[in-house]
Amino acid sequence: MSKVNLTGKPFHFIGIGGIGMSALAYIVAKRQLPVSGSDVKASHITSRLESLGVKIFNQQQASNLNCFMAQVVPENSPIPSLVTANSEFNVTPVATQITPETSSVLPQVICSTAISSTNPEYQAARELGCPIFHRSDLLAALITEYESIAVSGTHGKTTTSSAIAYMLLQAGLDPTIIVGGEVDAWEGNARAGEGKYLVAEADESDGSLVKHSPSIGIITNIELDHPDRYGDIKEVIEIFQTFAQQCQTVIGCLDDEMIRDNIENMALDISYSLNPATGADYTVTDVIYDAQGTQAQVWERGKSLGTLQLQLLGKHNLSNSLAAIAAGRKIGLEFPVIAQALGSFSGTKRRFELRGEVNNIKLIDDYAHHPSEIAVTLAAARLRVTDNSPEKRVIGIFQPHRYSRAEVFMAEFATAFGDADLVVVTDIYSAGETNINGISGQQMADAIAEHHPHVFYHQNLASLPSFLQEEILQPGDLVIFLGAGNLNQTIPKTVELLQQ
Repeated sequence: MSKVNLTGKPFHFIGIGGIGMSALAYIVAKRQLPVSGSDVKASHITSRLESLGVKIFNQQQASNLNCFMAQVVPENSPIPSLVTANSEFNVTPVATQITPETSSVLPQVICSTAISSTNPEYQAARELGCPIFHRSDLLAALITEYESIAVSGTHGKTTTSSAIAYMLLQAGLDPTIIVGGEVDAWEGNARAGEGKYLVAEADESDGSLVKHSPSIGIITNIELDHPDRYGDIKEVIEIFQTFAQQCQTVIGCLDDEMIRDNIENMALDISYSLNPATGADYTVTDVIYDAQGTQAQVWERGKSLGTLQLQLLGKHNLSNSLAAIAAGRKIGLEFPVIAQALGSFSGTKRRFELRGEVNNIKLIDDYAHHPSEIAVTLAAARLRVTDNSPEKRVIGIFQPHRYSRAEVFMAEFATAFGDADLVVVTDIYSAGETNINGISGQQMADAIAEHHPHVFYHQNLASLPSFLQEEILQPGDLVIFLGAGNLNQTIPKTVELLQQ
């Protein structure tokens, strides 16, 4: 039971609506395997899974597993159900009843790091004797079945993996795709292809990156982003070093100091850089960044491949595209095919995604939640503000994500908003953390205000749209909603108020 079974055993996902969990559930459901799962909130993601025949429970409770228990325990058995009539959690230890014959109907239970050992559904699965796996175990099993391309790195994973997947799709290679964002080209965060390639986003946040052994591994950058998991940058580097040693081919960015110092000489097979002086295998010259996108001349080991024209803005997206070019060339794609695909790639949802435009006010949703991500996102937004453009101001609306991240990176956050004309800070999104040291959004706003002349603190998300409409926004504003929490849920109401 220590290995994920992809040959017919059912799957049950606790927290199936999450962006990573739902992608995996989609892939196994498309394989015609029995799939069920639970989530506390219905969404378009869970609806998409239901359309494939996935059974969705709207609460995470022990009784979700009763249907499996009924198949294991004989009909006239005196053993009661997992949940008593009054719905109090009361797991009955039935693992001793399991036999090799009946165990085949037990589901493989998939959890993410967000599911704690006190979760009643998780506890019921243990008592029932279900094999329990982390979501990374299922992803690792899928990676081994394909010629896989796994994209890792502290920043840029979703955009880079989505760009590579789109490139393979446009090239007619029919890839299987598992990414951490939604893309219109395959109407979601996953796609089940018939080709030999799988493109996946490989996450380091919980240490599970070390489970993956892809054909091609990409490392975009290395930085401390999860102080709740890692004590220091050394621990993060060790995770990436282990990952690199397990990849058949490693592609890495020489613009990142951590990769140069800790990966390049040890395991790097193919390199890329925006700076030709690094001697990277893939680099660029004649770069033009403007409000319409990015243009560059691309070089492969000293030989010009041609011109790349991107819709995506900013240096970080040109770097992400170089990673995609390196991967595409490694598997044998011609540069014109690569350039055409990357040139038509419009990005993923929640990555500089336009969510509304009213009275010449544009509202952008962006997942940036680390100081480095915020800085490059606002720098890209600044490219849109020119003397001749309708955009006149960049407004940053920031919801800090996790108390631990806010505390550890307070000084870095304080200087990350230089390209914004005005900043609004909300209270901190906990992501399930306990606020041990009493960190607040007000403290974050005060820290930013030490380096920025126009900072406002607005604690309440419910009244944020009214505050923005009445006090902040004006025609010509490019408004960037920054954060990995629920800040983006205020965008529709803001659009509605602006329309009124």
